[in-house]
Amino acid sequence: MKTSRTKLAPTTRRLVTEVYHRLDYGALGPVYCYEGGDEFWLAKRGPCERLGSRVAVVLRRKLRRGGRSLYVGAGVAELPALMMEVLELDRTVEPYNLRRAEVSTLNPACHSIPLAFRAVDAAKAKGRFDHLWMVSVLNDPERFPNLSPLSYGRGDALTLDPVKFEKERRIVRALVSLCMGKLALPGLVTTTTEEVIWIAEWCHKHRIPYTVGKRYYPTALVGDPICFVQIGKKA
Repeated sequence: MKTSRTKLAPTTRRLVTEVYHRLDYGALGPVYCYEGGDEFWLAKRGPCERLGSRVAVVLRRKLRRGGRSLYVGAGVAELPALMMEVLELDRTVEPYNLRRAEVSTLNPACHSIPLAFRAVDAAKAKGRFDHLWMVSVLNDPERFPNLSPLSYGRGDALTLDPVKFEKERRIVRALVSLCMGKLALPGLVTTTTEEVIWIAEWCHKHRIPYTVGKRYYPTALVGDPICFVQIGKKA
């Protein structure tokens, strides 16, 4: 497949657009918003496709052909990267998402591509992967309401519940440990600038070298900048 250094291949771009067109945004509205889901997707659909494709192009330069990627908490925003891996690099991808309503919407839209989302915990993934995608998972305000504000520098010392915070921190560390333990070295982690600290902590604990990329890439839905971390390879 013919590719450009700055764009996805034409076939990939066409299929990405088709999949975004097929998505049931009415069903996705309640997944991402308590109210105003129609307005949310009217505003976010275009940036989601555009910014997601930009990240996919950068990711393409960092991955080898024929490898395996584990996507934790993958959803609408991850579609361009997932499709690029499958269509342009002939890689195996395993996207996990605990939101069953979102998975039920994503899989029918991806019927023309060998791509299936799994509505189970990513910790159940089998085997080794050379790429781990973990974006806006460890600081999710819905799942980690006590930990998330501190990740964004918005913690309130008066209202912070240390017991609940410690419980959430244990969960995050366990998730990182389980997922990073599946990463073949050297490997690549795609994450956000706010979540890098958890990846770095795991690397320090296991005395594994890592290098955080200097370039950051914006995302459409949450807004957390994405960065790439090389694991097990000295700079």
